[in-house]
Amino acid sequence: MKSVPTKGSTKESITVGFLFESNKNRLKLTSPLGDIGYNREIKDKNIHRPGLALAGYLQLFRYDRVQVCGNTEMQYLASLNDKQRKAAIEKIFELTVPCIIVTNDNKVDDLFLKIAKDNQVPVLRTPLETTKLVYFMSDFLDDQFSPQTVVHGSFVDVYGMGLLITGRSGIGKSEIALDLVERGQRLVADDVVMITRKGEGILMGSGTDLVKHFMEIRGLGLIDVRSMFGIRAIRFQKRVEIVVELMDWQSDAEYTRTGLDDETINILGVPITRVKLPIFPGKNVTVICEVIALSYLLKHYGYDPAKEFSKRLEAVILEKSKQVGERAIDYFEHDFE
Repeated sequence: MKSVPTKGSTKESITVGFLFESNKNRLKLTSPLGDIGYNREIKDKNIHRPGLALAGYLQLFRYDRVQVCGNTEMQYLASLNDKQRKAAIEKIFELTVPCIIVTNDNKVDDLFLKIAKDNQVPVLRTPLETTKLVYFMSDFLDDQFSPQTVVHGSFVDVYGMGLLITGRSGIGKSEIALDLVERGQRLVADDVVMITRKGEGILMGSGTDLVKHFMEIRGLGLIDVRSMFGIRAIRFQKRVEIVVELMDWQSDAEYTRTGLDDETINILGVPITRVKLPIFPGKNVTVICEVIALSYLLKHYGYDPAKEFSKRLEAVILEKSKQVGERAIDYFEHDFE
């Protein structure tokens, strides 16, 4: 399927300055040394606690990661005399450490800051507890370094299911998305959909900062869905759960009739349910998209209509095979209408 790329790109690095600006309000970050070392690059999404390294064990020290110093590390340094503390800090800062984040509003003394400044290592502080800081920072770094790809299509939240509508240019993806919004569904992105893999089996879709919730309707132009339909008509991100591929109707093509065989497509290494939907003038694709979402919900909760019908058919065939020669019609009580 050409319209849904299965491979994506992964960001190789971010700068400490970008990390600080992106999180200074949310994590209440401050920078005692100003913007010193903000051009240093972070190339690993994991976080490291340098406790053992401060104590002198450097063999397994991952100095290339963001370093987080909590109560344990700072109280250990405070327990040392000036000479020992200087030696311990210098061992860390002489390596290519991207940055150090001090949590719990721990005091950073002048010696710590002087050695950091001499080695151009950025030092950040936060009042958050270490566990909470690690949680939020890990989530941020995971987002930055996760595989990502761009899909040409429309992405809509339909009854809580993330439907990615794809197909050739001009087939009517935006019009269908607009019709779904008018029926009470929520637009996530149109035309350009950014898909990011979170963890091993979760894909998150969102729009770009430029386009956001604008839509292009051929013959009409650009419209702002948020301004026109209100805040309830949009979402900023949603999990991708179903790909609906719109196809031009061909009389000689084979299309699924029962739905017994589920078809999937691989996006960034994650299998996603795919529905190939042939369209032609007069076909109510919007309602079918809603039914696709509802059917997916039923399957999620353990009810598969196609398999249920197959079981009933098998039961009827088996029952009829035992009733050879009997009447096939059984009227309900005395209703001869």
